[in-house]
Amino acid sequence: MTHAASPASPRICDDSVLVEVRGRAGHLTLNRPKALNALNHIMARRIDDALTEWEHDPRIDSVVISGAGERGLCAGGDIRSIHDDARSGGMASAEFWYDEYRLNARIARYPKPYVALMDGIVMGGGVGISAHGSVRVATERSRIAMPETGIGFVPDVGGTWLLSRAPGELGTHLALTGAPVGAADARLCGLVDHFVPSSRLPAVLDALADTTANEAVGLYATEPPTGELADQRDWIDSCYSADTVEEIVRRLLDTGVAAAKEAAGTIFTKSPTALKVTLAALRSARELGSLERVLEQEYRIACTALSSPDLVEGIRAQVVDKDRDPRWSPPTLAEVTDADVARFFAPLGRRELSFAPDETAEELGEQP
Repeated sequence: MTHAASPASPRICDDSVLVEVRGRAGHLTLNRPKALNALNHIMARRIDDALTEWEHDPRIDSVVISGAGERGLCAGGDIRSIHDDARSGGMASAEFWYDEYRLNARIARYPKPYVALMDGIVMGGGVGISAHGSVRVATERSRIAMPETGIGFVPDVGGTWLLSRAPGELGTHLALTGAPVGAADARLCGLVDHFVPSSRLPAVLDALADTTANEAVGLYATEPPTGELADQRDWIDSCYSADTVEEIVRRLLDTGVAAAKEAAGTIFTKSPTALKVTLAALRSARELGSLERVLEQEYRIACTALSSPDLVEGIRAQVVDKDRDPRWSPPTLAEVTDADVARFFAPLGRRELSFAPDETAEELGEQP
């Protein structure tokens, strides 16, 4: 399978993403509320089409993305479809990720304000289409997470880039445990910028019609309720700075702190292979220097996971059969070798995701 950038894909016409213009703002509404707005390939292409249409339109000052329904912006990718694809040995998921990851990078570099209303549940792929935006808004209902290790996968959509840049080892804690955070902790970790009570979101949307993005949000932004992570930094930074998952767990259990022991228990329920690959990916992301380089790495990891047993088993246990009893292979951290981990980072040859030089952060002047 040889990839090329896809500039001229046919225009996608369906109602899974509602596209409209209100005044000087372009609005994207994820419209699968019964599926908690889970993202699929058509939706990713629909968003990309709209961004292309609006990028050079002088009538559009900003882009706004939100989710239909009351439960959240987006619960992530359509993992049941990924499960079926992986079981059949297909490549539809790899094709989806290829376009999705390029969309994530595009959002991060979009030349107009990109306002993400991260109300309710925002997980996995939902983080990818929101947390790379330039104006990120959380509410008291926000629950933001990268829970991939629980399904035998690794934080993707630029998640390892975002979490690797969180203060201290907060990102490592969130990546390994998959723990969700509210508005204050998400802001502390660099995943959101502003807190707006959910009751004020309609007013923000109205203001965006004729006001700049920062002014519209600023009119209604306030301080969020107190979070938890700031008071837990000491044990989180001390424990998660270890070089191996085994040592992280040992430190967590030895702290004598109840929250640390609980975190260790949570980690023990996750895929051992996914945990070790996630830690390696986070450490590498700190050194790679740009979102694009990290997305290239995540694509290698994701494509390898597609043919690994834990992804199918994890989705089966959590989503398909819902027995919450995954049988990981290998079943313990000690049995996951360095070679097992290295396999996820191996080049894909002609199937690589790669960004042209003029698409990289270095060319755009971003500092690592």
